[in-house]
Amino acid sequence: MFPPVNEQMDEIRRGAEEIIPEEDLAKKIEKSIKDNKPLNIKLGCDPSRPDLHLGHSVVLRKLRQFQDLGHKAILIIGDFTGMIGDPSGRSKTRPTLTIEKTREYGESYYEQATRILSTENIRMVYNSEWLNEMTFADVIKLAGKYTVARMLERDDFLKRYKEGAAIGIHEFLYPLAQAMDSVAIESDVELGGTDQKFNLLVGRDIQREFDMEPQVILTVPLLTGTDGVEKMSKSLNNYIGITETPKEIYGKTLSIPDKLIYTYFLLTTDVSLERLDEIKSILEDGTTNPRDVKRELARTLVRMYHDEDAARQAEAEFDRVFIKKDIPDDIPEMTLEMRNGGLGIVDLMIQTSLVSSKNEARRLIQQGGVKVDNEKVGDINDRINKDKAFILQVGKRKFLKIVPK
Repeated sequence: MFPPVNEQMDEIRRGAEEIIPEEDLAKKIEKSIKDNKPLNIKLGCDPSRPDLHLGHSVVLRKLRQFQDLGHKAILIIGDFTGMIGDPSGRSKTRPTLTIEKTREYGESYYEQATRILSTENIRMVYNSEWLNEMTFADVIKLAGKYTVARMLERDDFLKRYKEGAAIGIHEFLYPLAQAMDSVAIESDVELGGTDQKFNLLVGRDIQREFDMEPQVILTVPLLTGTDGVEKMSKSLNNYIGITETPKEIYGKTLSIPDKLIYTYFLLTTDVSLERLDEIKSILEDGTTNPRDVKRELARTLVRMYHDEDAARQAEAEFDRVFIKKDIPDDIPEMTLEMRNGGLGIVDLMIQTSLVSSKNEARRLIQQGGVKVDNEKVGDINDRINKDKAFILQVGKRKFLKIVPK
């Protein structure tokens, strides 16, 4: 049922940042093979972000690797802890959610996550099932198992404390509540991003307090976004969504800096370890244009979240639009009233929702990223005055046919 220990460890190490402690994981795997019993692999899911992107896929792919090795994935939807708000990486107290909203987001999370995870050896639970049952006396007893000094070892808490920023007592309870999740499901291994390391370690400590064998923790890197600078995030618009169209996934992938190609292959795809070594060599020897390797990455990602035909079509469409400089066939159309004298280009971009702000519109125009009928708009004060349909292009991938009325 299970591959040998060394094979499992080789696959698990792929793309992992830290395994704490690695020797304990090998022992747990060895015991699971001997007893023919899968390990419980825990992933706590933040219900405040139901729209998943490649950044989220890194830890989900790691969980899928454990599933493929025969172990059981346990998704814990933090409907109860969502009402506290995870303070990880926060410079101020995080807004909380209602339990109804966390349940709604949880369903959406599961729906999207199972594009990556197998639905066969998986269990999804809400942590309100056990945390709601705790009395105030239980909470006091749990809080007594950890000290304020240890909480302040956490970088974000310490930084806020030194700056005199508010830290709610309820925020100290978050890692303790997450640790109780590990107790409740008898977690053998817990996965998380590097920003979750403190919370995961607390889980080990609290399991010991309940006379349990502590879980092994495995952290994965935080994926850099398409801008090549910041962590992938929808709010920074540097993301590639796993539910996006093939065209969007392909085009956005080709926009990443060359320095991220290998990292994306390693963390976001299922290419073999042998192919990973080949890709690394190709990128290092400088004899192959990185663009060609990036195109392979884009095809791979589209194939993973759609299919092979979609990957081929997305590449052909990209080549037609951006290499041959054609206009896509399926661009949306909008009828718009053009006032006497036309519309200012900035107002036009706002009214068509091709940008979210006037500042963004001005920046794109100044960077030469806005075209009308394939002619660059050179001035933020230009006015568009046309009585026939025209094509407005914003950036590389946004096209809109505007029909004046």
